[in-house]
Amino acid sequence: MPDHPYGQGFDLRLVPEKLAEPLRWATPRKVFVNSMSDLFHKDVPDNYIVSVVRVMTVANWHTYQVLTKRSERMRDLLRTKLRFAADHSHIWWGVSVEDRRYGLPRVEHLRSAPARVRFLSVEPLLEDLGQFELSGIHWVIVGGESGAGARPLQRAWVTSVRDQCRCAQVPFFFKQWGGVQKSRTGRELDGQTYDALPDVPTVASVMSRQRRLEAIANVEYEGTVV
Repeated sequence: MPDHPYGQGFDLRLVPEKLAEPLRWATPRKVFVNSMSDLFHKDVPDNYIVSVVRVMTVANWHTYQVLTKRSERMRDLLRTKLRFAADHSHIWWGVSVEDRRYGLPRVEHLRSAPARVRFLSVEPLLEDLGQFELSGIHWVIVGGESGAGARPLQRAWVTSVRDQCRCAQVPFFFKQWGGVQKSRTGRELDGQTYDALPDVPTVASVMSRQRRLEAIANVEYEGTVV
């Protein structure tokens, strides 16, 4: 991938020159933040995370989905250094939930974090999660593993989560069955697709070009204009 940060490998590295990117996009987008990494990785400095989130609060015509496995760190920062962003409805805070041992504790961390929109990415779902608490959760995505060596997804595991979402009135999105050939297995569950999204307000109006240029000029990381 020419000129892409991953062209230099997959070791963790910061790319401060990318911080202002959302301010350059005049058309509203859904942005999967750090889609190939984790914003709350232990080696990402708190100040860098704060800089990323400040840009998200300014470029508020986009919708941001922040997903992590480092749920305790996200919770702690949302209570402290990121408290300024916790009530923004265009920033969705989520955790990965793959199993009972590692995934379900993250749900509790997320539920105890101050956030306007909280979501669960139950993908890949690797076992039956049993009954778990969904109060304070605003969206649940479920999906199976895909690609070579994908572990199978059992229908009962999916319907258990779906039915709990129904009872708790939480929007449910079924992404895929997965498998080696996910295009063949599709994403229908009991003959229908599930595409529910969180019920949140419409995104804000896009800034004028002049205001966006001024905002870009003010993007900083640790006191340095990027």
